[in-house]
Amino acid sequence: MVKRQAYQPILITDASRSQDDQLTSRQRRYVLMMCIRVACIVVGAILVGVNAPLLWLWLSLCALGMVLIPWLAVLLANDRPPKEEHRLANRFHPRQQDDTPPMSLTADERPHKVIDAEP
Repeated sequence: MVKRQAYQPILITDASRSQDDQLTSRQRRYVLMMCIRVACIVVGAILVGVNAPLLWLWLSLCALGMVLIPWLAVLLANDRPPKEEHRLANRFHPRQQDDTPPMSLTADERPHKVIDAEP
């Protein structure tokens, strides 16, 4: 006889964020990083206009920001939380199929009717 595990409800605190929430969060992060990139371009233009000291250093830092930030923004925008199980895991380690519904009782656990034999 196979002993069944007790049914464990999923707690709401264990649930992952919805895909819409994840997408919205990634979009906001992307827009924020692109705003920082625009700020690098504007700061670089202002520094050239005022002929700031150590201009070569400031312009190289702004150029580095203008190149790296879009790359990082795209990587972070496409980043999703890892899935709990890999989709090919079942091919290598197939699960044993249990055809009983999650909350059903086994034959031993079901209450038995007592039939009185009295007329």
